[in-house]
Amino acid sequence: MKTLLVLRHAKSSWDHPHLSDFERPLNARGEKSAPAMGEFMRLKDLVPDIVFASPAKRARMTAEKAMASGGFDAEIVFEEGIYGAGANSLLYIVSGIDNDHDTAMIVGHNPGFEMLVHALTGESRHMPTAALAVIDFDIEGWSEIRQNSGSLRGLFIPREIMAS
Repeated sequence: MKTLLVLRHAKSSWDHPHLSDFERPLNARGEKSAPAMGEFMRLKDLVPDIVFASPAKRARMTAEKAMASGGFDAEIVFEEGIYGAGANSLLYIVSGIDNDHDTAMIVGHNPGFEMLVHALTGESRHMPTAALAVIDFDIEGWSEIRQNSGSLRGLFIPREIMAS
């Protein structure tokens, strides 16, 4: 059994129009929701063995803040292929995860992440910023992942988990 945690980056700032899309940081809301999702993951025992994150600033910050607040000591790999990727590219990245890792997390962007969740589970779900999709696979190795091979255990949204 393998579990994939799909975490969309937290809310980013548009306060500095001179910055490229790649360099946009988190805004105040994102600075709160990223650690809240990490804490939620820890409380729900959704602890990744490895993390693959887009190197875009808002995704890096989201991954680092979630990992710090969750107390995760997983290896983090900044994967350039996540930035701007569609479902097929993301599926390729996920299918290449080392089989020693039973739970992996990927941190990145829409629309690719919504497309990935749909491709893996057959479910169309809106993923607002800092949303976490938890997908379970009844497989032995990550290379066995195919379209519709996963089951969506849940989709968790910051405003809902922070309200509880």
